[in-house]
Amino acid sequence: MDFRAATAEAILSSESDAIIATGKDGMITVWNPGATRIFGFAENEAVGQSLDIIIPENLRARHWEGYDQVMATGESRYSHGDLLAVPALTKAGTRISVEFTMVVLPGADGKPAGTAAVLRDVTKKFEENRALRKKLAAAQNAARADI
Repeated sequence: MDFRAATAEAILSSESDAIIATGKDGMITVWNPGATRIFGFAENEAVGQSLDIIIPENLRARHWEGYDQVMATGESRYSHGDLLAVPALTKAGTRISVEFTMVVLPGADGKPAGTAAVLRDVTKKFEENRALRKKLAAAQNAARADI
C-alpha cells in the first residue's frame, strides 16, 4: 500500500471524527468508526440510510433545500474550509452539536455525485459557551442595576 492510500485508510478507520459520505440522493455511502462513536449507529445501520437519521426533524427541510442546491450547482460555502455548526441527532434521539466541513464529490462526468463531510461533536464546548454567555449577561444586568 502506498503512503497516500495508507494515510486515507488510517483517517477513514479513525474514531476521532465522523467521516460520512453520501451519494447525490443523500443516502449514506461511507460511515466510519468515528461516526459510530459520535452518533451511535453501527456502519451497517447507517450505510444505505438517508442523512435524516442524524438530522433533527425541524431542520430537515432546510438541510435538503441546501443539499439539493449543492448537488445542482456543485458549490457550497462550506466546501472551502468554513465550519458549519448545527444540531444533530444520535441513535438514542439525543440532540448534540456538531461542527463540520464538507466537500462535493465529483462523478465521472465532473458533475456533483455526492458529498463527504468530517464532523466533530462540540456539544461540551457549545454548552460551556452558552453557560458563559448567561453568566456574562447576568453580570452585565447586575452592573446596570447598581448604576
